[in-house]
Amino acid sequence: MTVFALPDLGEGLDDAEIVAWHVAAGDHVVADQPLVAVETAKAVVEVPAPHSGHIARLCARVGERVKVGEPLVEYEEGPHRDAGAVVGEIAPPEATAPSSRPAAPAQTAGRPGVAPAVRAMARERGVDLSAIAGTGPYGSITRADVEAAARGPAIPTVPVTGVRRAMALAMARSGAEVVPATVADDADIDAWPADADVTARLAAAIAAGCRAEPALNAWFDAATMSRQLHGRVDLGIAIDTSDGLFVPVLRDAGGRAPAELRSALDAIKHEVAARRVALDDLRGQTITLSNFGTLGGRYAALAIVPPQVAILGAGRARPTVVVRDGAAVVRRILPLSLTFDHRIVTGGEAARFLAAVIAALESSP
Repeated sequence: MTVFALPDLGEGLDDAEIVAWHVAAGDHVVADQPLVAVETAKAVVEVPAPHSGHIARLCARVGERVKVGEPLVEYEEGPHRDAGAVVGEIAPPEATAPSSRPAAPAQTAGRPGVAPAVRAMARERGVDLSAIAGTGPYGSITRADVEAAARGPAIPTVPVTGVRRAMALAMARSGAEVVPATVADDADIDAWPADADVTARLAAAIAAGCRAEPALNAWFDAATMSRQLHGRVDLGIAIDTSDGLFVPVLRDAGGRAPAELRSALDAIKHEVAARRVALDDLRGQTITLSNFGTLGGRYAALAIVPPQVAILGAGRARPTVVVRDGAAVVRRILPLSLTFDHRIVTGGEAARFLAAVIAALESSP
């Protein structure tokens, strides 16, 4: 047999979840034909066949996670018989596992694999072992299983996969690496028309801030103590969904006219809503915008995803009493929060960036 393993999908990803198989054992496939859909880093990716041949076995089931380098399929070698399957239809994999996995021990009367101490514990707690689904090796019942049964019905746990898993890993990395600091201020947007495009204006203002302080439109590599200043603003747009947080990239935010910005933002939101956003469109952010005020909240200490060094958050705009020319007046105020990586960005750079953003927001439309 010839084994085809999960290839490297890029961006340091080390595993993927099987979403759907497009072939079954016995199918004949041709090179570059889609074999399987996998989900990783917030995108569904099709893995093509590396060459033509007959599929002998699928090595993972839908829902399983496969590490890079682990087997996906086995190709048949030598004489074969075509099973006549229609290639291209989604079919469940065979109920087989990689041959390297050990076989389960033989079962005996009663529940297999229950240690005497666990049986004694079950008797003490009044737990019926026959009603427990073991979570130990080969389905054996553990002390934790007995304790859980004694406590009564438990709230089921659900594996964290796909978008939420990618978010969890990114936030864990942020907490482990970044030294965050946050500065907040307000922009007076009372002069904005009622139909002002808030997100487009924020994107343009961030680009203005990056021109004033390029240190925030940068990537930082702590391992090599080096940074990369970007001339173009590739703005990450944080989008909340029921599946988790997506951060697609609005390319060249500073080089687009307002109408172009709006069109690009609409396209991004449509692709995210349809779960068709390409993997490349989730990579390469140089700075990020979180317009969390559309949901609620005024100020926030935000999370930075390395290698980026800054994220700007916009809270909910509201009428606020402020002092203008010595008199109290009511103006529409937009609260802003800038979180930056204090390992590489100074407080002065952050303050100048935020001042440039505010100036751009308060300028005439």
